[in-house]
Amino acid sequence: MASIQDKIKELLELREKARKGGGEDRIEAQHRKGKLTARERLELLLDEGSFEEFDMFVSHRCIDFGLDKEHYLSDGVVTGYGTIDGRLVYVFSQDFTVFGGSLSEMYAAKICKIMDHAMKVGAPIIGINDSGGARIQEGVKSLGGYAEIFQRNILASGLVPQISAVFGPCAGGAVYSPALTDFIIMSKNTSYMFVTGPKVVKTVTGEDVTTEQLGGSKVHATKSGVAHFVADTEQEGLLLIRKLISYLPQNNLEDPPLAYCDDPIDRVDDKLNEIIPDNPNKPYDVKEVIHSVVDYNEILEVQRDYAPNIVTAFARFNGMSVGIVANQPNYLAGVLDIAASRKAARFVRFCDAFNIPIVTFVDVPGFLPGTGQEYGGIILHGAKLLYAYGEATVPKITIILRKAYGGAYDVMSSKHLRGDINYGWPTAEIAVMGPKGAIEILYSKEIEEIKDEHVKAVFIAEKEKEYRHKFANPYNAAKFGYIDDVIEPRNTRFRIIRALQALQTKKVVNPPKKHSNLPL
Repeated sequence: MASIQDKIKELLELREKARKGGGEDRIEAQHRKGKLTARERLELLLDEGSFEEFDMFVSHRCIDFGLDKEHYLSDGVVTGYGTIDGRLVYVFSQDFTVFGGSLSEMYAAKICKIMDHAMKVGAPIIGINDSGGARIQEGVKSLGGYAEIFQRNILASGLVPQISAVFGPCAGGAVYSPALTDFIIMSKNTSYMFVTGPKVVKTVTGEDVTTEQLGGSKVHATKSGVAHFVADTEQEGLLLIRKLISYLPQNNLEDPPLAYCDDPIDRVDDKLNEIIPDNPNKPYDVKEVIHSVVDYNEILEVQRDYAPNIVTAFARFNGMSVGIVANQPNYLAGVLDIAASRKAARFVRFCDAFNIPIVTFVDVPGFLPGTGQEYGGIILHGAKLLYAYGEATVPKITIILRKAYGGAYDVMSSKHLRGDINYGWPTAEIAVMGPKGAIEILYSKEIEEIKDEHVKAVFIAEKEKEYRHKFANPYNAAKFGYIDDVIEPRNTRFRIIRALQALQTKKVVNPPKKHSNLPL
């Protein structure tokens, strides 16, 4: 009969075997590709010594295609929980050294177990993806495993934050779990995501395309908008997740953590009084405004390279976590198009789901015209942003910096969409349309009758000036209470912080319903 010491020795040996994954050779191959192992990633992500592992001794149950002779403890995914800055998170990390990280029935069951735990206790879920897809040998069981994970992604949505890191291949059905989560981080050169690979694309469409061109990090950061962040290295990506988590609450019933702040709330920045150009058609960088007013001039920008005509970012005001949405005059004049509307709508809905106040900086000339936008469904996509702001019940503070024209004025967190505190800078222009377009409509007959081009130009210039004075200013909107005050730009930080403090006890509840039917 084996002694207790023999049993403990066996336990330790099995633990060591599990930690080696697919073995030293495969670990070395992983390192040669510039990739970390599943366990190395968790060591960097979590607080030192905090990881508690589940299901280390799980292995697959497949007996087909010779798999009955090939077993690895943990079965290709490391799962459990730990802490980030002392706060509980649940994690899974796919292990490419075991069957190429391919998903089996038991592998899926391990992931589902920690997702269930996370929902029970109300803690974020972080998944690190590095997998060749479904384990073909298991057939429909692996497909069923994916669907079980997807179902939990759906149930966890809006309940706990879900973050996906893609640090290797993620293809076929595997892409839909990250797509259902709140944020996706990819690594340069080592990660890719696509529904069908280059070989299938070639067979079906005849296109010649590389893995990187089809689903690399650059494609998803700039063209598709699938990736929210791109990191140069895995190490950077894992630190980025730690930073992102610092802005988020544990779940939908908690407030975001309050950070220590000794950046004075009444800090003023005189350059803000001069940042808006005299020429209304001249751009400026709205990020300069944002950096100037937030704590320590620091933001965490989301989807930085996608739809740059709108900026979405996390920041803090006097230690309070906020989501920032801002039109960017530096790119396409800050116009709202399909991509910008989708990007901002999803960000607003995330913030609202997790009790993060929304601060909106407005300088928008309208929606982008043209057949490309209309055929692509700008009406529906623009309505997504409108819907997101109108549905949101978190504190909403809006600062109109310059242009707020037409329907885009309504959409960008206007008072009419339950904006709580709406401010305008003295440079704000709130009108149905810009002076030039308005004059061409209002005085079309008079303009047509003037034959002398010089006289026509003078007439148009005078009428534009008149229109600007009468309508393109903040005071007309202020007269009707559509903005609560016209503020001096240099005092913007102070006014936002006071507004956030006043709104901390805000209570608004939407009508009860099964769920909304937003314009998808």
